[in-house]
Amino acid sequence: MLRINDTISIADWELSETFSRSSGPGGQNVNKVETAVELRFEAERSPHLTPAVKARLKRLAGRRWTTEGAIVIRAEETRSQIRNRALAEERLVEMIRQALIAPKRRIATKPTLGSQRRRLAAKAVRAEVKSLRGKVEDE
Repeated sequence: MLRINDTISIADWELSETFSRSSGPGGQNVNKVETAVELRFEAERSPHLTPAVKARLKRLAGRRWTTEGAIVIRAEETRSQIRNRALAEERLVEMIRQALIAPKRRIATKPTLGSQRRRLAAKAVRAEVKSLRGKVEDE
């Protein structure tokens, strides 16, 4: 059971972990111990997430979202399998928390009369500057 917040927690059947040999430093240890963790979360089939949250999660996950609707997170930073598991779970929880935040709807507003006048005055000044750059005519 993985807790996201007070109301949402992910069941164990939605998560699966696979382990493989990690790249990077580790000496002889790197050739024999499977420390890299690949955490797979079945997001599309999850009953705990609303369709809106799933859509935001899909956009946040990017290429980590598979065609089957699962999120795959790989962690191989440390030499410890336990710490890599914790890192992968932490990343997943953070991603889901970000997806839970609904973006605010933008309310369209009209520009104020003062701002319109200032914009037009600035355009007139700029036009005057540019017109003075032309060829000088003899009188």
